Amino acid sequence: MQDLTSRPQWAALRDHFDTTRNLQMADQFAADAGRFERFSVEACGILLDYSKNRIDEQTMRLLVELAEAVDVAGQARRMFDGEKINNTENRSVLHTALRRPSSDTLQVDGENAVQAVHEVAARSAAFTDRVRSGEWTGYTGKPVRHIVNIGIGGSDLGPLMVCEALKPYASDNLQMHFVSNVDGSHIAEALAAVDIESTLFIVASKTFTTLETIANAKAARQYLLDAGAAEADIAKHFVAVSTNAAAVADFGIDRDNMFGFWDWVGGRYSLWSSIGLSIRLAIGNQHFDEMLDGAHQMDQHFASAPLASNMPVIMALLGVWYRNFFGAGSHVIAPYDQYLHRFAAYLQQLDMESNGKSVSADGEPVACQTGPVIWGEPGTNGQHAFFQLLHQGTDLIPADFLAAMQTHKPVADQHRMLLANCLAQTEALMRGKSRDVVEAELKASGLDADAIASLAPHKVFAGNQPSNTLLYRKLTPEVLGALIALYEHKVFVQGKIWGVNSFDQWGVELGKQLASTILGEMQAGVVGSHDSSTTALLQRCIDAG
Repeated sequence: MQDLTSRPQWAALRDHFDTTRNLQMADQFAADAGRFERFSVEACGILLDYSKNRIDEQTMRLLVELAEAVDVAGQARRMFDGEKINNTENRSVLHTALRRPSSDTLQVDGENAVQAVHEVAARSAAFTDRVRSGEWTGYTGKPVRHIVNIGIGGSDLGPLMVCEALKPYASDNLQMHFVSNVDGSHIAEALAAVDIESTLFIVASKTFTTLETIANAKAARQYLLDAGAAEADIAKHFVAVSTNAAAVADFGIDRDNMFGFWDWVGGRYSLWSSIGLSIRLAIGNQHFDEMLDGAHQMDQHFASAPLASNMPVIMALLGVWYRNFFGAGSHVIAPYDQYLHRFAAYLQQLDMESNGKSVSADGEPVACQTGPVIWGEPGTNGQHAFFQLLHQGTDLIPADFLAAMQTHKPVADQHRMLLANCLAQTEALMRGKSRDVVEAELKASGLDADAIASLAPHKVFAGNQPSNTLLYRKLTPEVLGALIALYEHKVFVQGKIWGVNSFDQWGVELGKQLASTILGEMQAGVVGSHDSSTTALLQRCIDAG
């Protein structure tokens, strides 16, 4: 694999950066009335305005040439075709197959993957109908009123995020609960909030051996038994999303109520699969299918649109521009939508677990910085928390603003207030406020010259802070599906440019291994061989009982 930084396209970008790094966006807007039209694109019900970025036409042309040099389009075709692009695990990467129509065909290891997907989806849909209709009952005959999803990582973040995002479409008869943390407080609080006789637990674990998930599932099972249920009643209150039928049966779950998936479904890309069973139950099969369709539309756009007008590609290239040339170490996600309050947390795993790599796909050290830190909160909460850093801090931090033009819950004039804040923040980040303007405002307020000189430096905003705005009519299942797929493909493109494997996560393994060792020592009360810090901390924990 050719060193990215040795490519002529990289050198051209570096030279371009040296000559344009001080461009002022406010000046560019003033000089070009057509800037918005030139730097915006619309697809799948989403408008991306990327005109408030430190770019010009040459910037985008050079970035597209870099994408062409690493064959982003060809790499995408390999993914869609089921080639084993996850080379460290020898696996295909086919979350896109989970949303393809049943009429499609895709052969993977001798199996029509699309047909297999729709067979499992049909079983999940039938089960969903039984639960939502009240046909499925607990051991005392009560219909299900509480769903507790027990998982972690991709088995929790995606389903939780979507269930929160699509609450306006959820059944009033079902309350959703999510448990992920091995901290016993998490499962204890969930159990305290449910009526156990009308509760269905979904245990989501591919191997059915994930430490945190199984520990929480066992605690829930014991709670059910302590409430008066018999061992035979477990099957009425537990189902599994897994591939380990033997372990599922040993737990007490009927194998007929195990919903499988495939090794080409990565955890952080799995909400489209049976891992999304909790989503189906919450919003119903029709809305789940609409979400799949929105994602499929974005897949088609990504696969077919020219790079220069391809929404995921554009967002990815802008990220590369800031990460590798401006040195931006983080990226903010600011959804102006309370229903998307878990979206940034979901994207943290999607992006950082995918591209937080220092070794290229061929095992060599990477030649440039890779994935940034992803963080954020919904607006307007973020404005009263971290936006100070965006406006007047010392770091350049690109931001994505997401907003629906229409709300599901109109309350007085509050949605207009929300949108006004969203648009104002992107304008303020771009424009800033000069010393001259500040001094004029202070003078108009009646301050004397000494007071103005003292206060003015604190009220100056440098501006020129980049942002994208993603605008859509309403947060529907279809739009949410397209949004999620948009970010999935953005991460894919950046991984290909940086030359990393975006689909493994070996960095999480060492901590798991060491935790198993330390747990055994805590249970035995005997400290093994560790560094002095770990030894002292472990001994304190043992002594505390």
